[in-house]
Amino acid sequence: MNAFDRLLEFKIKPSVQRMAIMDYLLKNCNHPTVEDIYKALSPFIPTLSKTTVYNTLKLFAEQGAVTILTIDDKNACFDIKMTPHAHFLCKKCGSISDLPHEMSSKDMNTLKEMGHNVTEIHYYYKGICKKCLKTSQND
Repeated sequence: MNAFDRLLEFKIKPSVQRMAIMDYLLKNCNHPTVEDIYKALSPFIPTLSKTTVYNTLKLFAEQGAVTILTIDDKNACFDIKMTPHAHFLCKKCGSISDLPHEMSSKDMNTLKEMGHNVTEIHYYYKGICKKCLKTSQND
């Protein structure tokens, strides 16, 4: 799917900046921050500001086109992948990776029976990634 179609799918009016930010997210599924996106796009869009990137990502999240990850205490990251999954944060290098995860239908039914309406589920794991573990073993 291209950026234009993705914006329309989530009822977001396309603009040059919105399409550039969405295109970046579609091509870089690495949980970028506002700063990451701004640094990548500002050389090509001189009028782009960090505020515009932040406000655009906030709009995307409000419309359900991205998820805001608060796994990192320092930065909000943005995830374009909307299928159920968990995240792993390496406490050494700071990388965030996707992990497979599905909440069982039994768990969802239990929450419904308790009178809850679940709109978001976040599963975060923190530790040291295999790359950092391997590097520390070689030191």
